[in-house]
Amino acid sequence: MNAPLLAAVISIAFPSGALAQDALPRPARLAPGDAADGARLVADRQKSLCVLCHSGPFPNPHLQGNLAPDLKGIGARLSEDEIRLRVTDMKRLNPDSLMPTYVASQGSERVGTAWRGRPILAEQEIEHIVVYLASLKE
Repeated sequence: MNAPLLAAVISIAFPSGALAQDALPRPARLAPGDAADGARLVADRQKSLCVLCHSGPFPNPHLQGNLAPDLKGIGARLSEDEIRLRVTDMKRLNPDSLMPTYVASQGSERVGTAWRGRPILAEQEIEHIVVYLASLKE
């Protein structure tokens, strides 16, 4: 997806005002996330896909990936807004990232066929994941 189109998608999905260079505030229309729901989503290899690439303090460590950074302690390193930007669209920070764009419905070539042409996660699911990851302080 080209940069202007991706920016338009993010502004539609997250029209909360100015996007800080390294952060994305929670849209006011969304409820705060639930950490327990986020933990379930992160561990779900079929829904969020997080543990296909990432490792961390999640169930079944033998099924976790090693292609992406370990998420242990991410909440001590990044704010919720910084985590939200990374989950929503890591390519804004690193265009070569393997991480798919979770809110875009088109233009992501590095996702399975089942996820092409549609967002991988709903906005509220992203909020759940953000709150959970932000809780990982150690």
